[in-house]
Amino acid sequence: MRNFLKSGVVVTAIAVSPMAFAQSTVTLYGIIEDSIQYTHNTGGANNQIKLQSGQLSVSQWGVKGTEDLGGGLKAVFNLQNGFNANTGAMSGGLLFGRKAYVGLASATFGTVTIGRQSTVLDDLVISVQGNNFLEYFTAPGDVDEADGSIHVSNAVKWASPLWSGLQLEAMYSVGGVAGATGSGSTYSVAANYNQGPLTLAAGYFHVDNGNPTTSSRGVSTADSIFSSPVNAAYATARSFNIARAGASYVLGTVTFGGYYSYSEYLADASSKFKSSESYNNASVYAMWQVTPATELEIGYDLLKSHGDSAATYHQITLAADYALSKRTDIYASASYEHASGSNGTGPAQAVIADAYVGGGTSTQELVMVGIRHKF
Repeated sequence: MRNFLKSGVVVTAIAVSPMAFAQSTVTLYGIIEDSIQYTHNTGGANNQIKLQSGQLSVSQWGVKGTEDLGGGLKAVFNLQNGFNANTGAMSGGLLFGRKAYVGLASATFGTVTIGRQSTVLDDLVISVQGNNFLEYFTAPGDVDEADGSIHVSNAVKWASPLWSGLQLEAMYSVGGVAGATGSGSTYSVAANYNQGPLTLAAGYFHVDNGNPTTSSRGVSTADSIFSSPVNAAYATARSFNIARAGASYVLGTVTFGGYYSYSEYLADASSKFKSSESYNNASVYAMWQVTPATELEIGYDLLKSHGDSAATYHQITLAADYALSKRTDIYASASYEHASGSNGTGPAQAVIADAYVGGGTSTQELVMVGIRHKF
């Protein structure tokens, strides 16, 4: 889900010392989003109607701030909690499960942060994808992390300054397992280049899925990506790699774009599958800014898997958003998907992107309407 923040309450403080005048800002921000959705073919049932928080944007609140240290250097921090607007429960049972980091920022050398953070693919590659605007225009089951399903703990991230439209990021997370320094660790790099109407982006993400000898398989600094029948059969993978690249182009009031991703889930002797599994995904979209307040978007996604099992998924989505104000909007979306082949445990099940619905039969339809408020 997109992290869409354009507002906040700002508190400014000035600390006086014999050495310098340091200005600090602290911002309280957040999103409350809820929807009603209808799904055909989910969780072994024919029809489902329910309220669902976090369809277009994860409901969240946070506190972030900066302190001017002088000489062009700033201290920065961000604490961000996800929650369910219908139940009040914390996302994943973590107090600040989305972000919890502190660092230093320089206009010359970039920003270094440590803590729990979003991936660099989320930071730099999502901007060219269809889900940068509305949902759902990414791979079934989010097997390529294109909709930001993963946050990473114990991470050190560097983000470059903006160099003539180019920005780079790199991140490494420390597994912390005694005797197996690589167990559970991740590393990733990404780049984004923008010049006028054209934006290009690409990135690579590697996750070690835990050493079963020194810790346990599936224990990693990265959140689990095995949340749907599309790739659940490969949760015991030794590691997985994701490469993603895309582009967008603004032509008048219409933005055209798309991305391609290659994901592989690698096996070893401790995996419950023998041959590695690979996923090729391609997504294209067009977003029309009908008026300053109205967006319409259509997109198509094709996912093919091969290796241990082979499946094909065709998905199409039509979505609309209307801004009631700068902070409040209402939206509607309709998606259809068809699946064929095998997902490693049986017949492939249709799963709309990474919507909060279970797998279905070979087809699935999802319709939703919702409201979002940013503060």
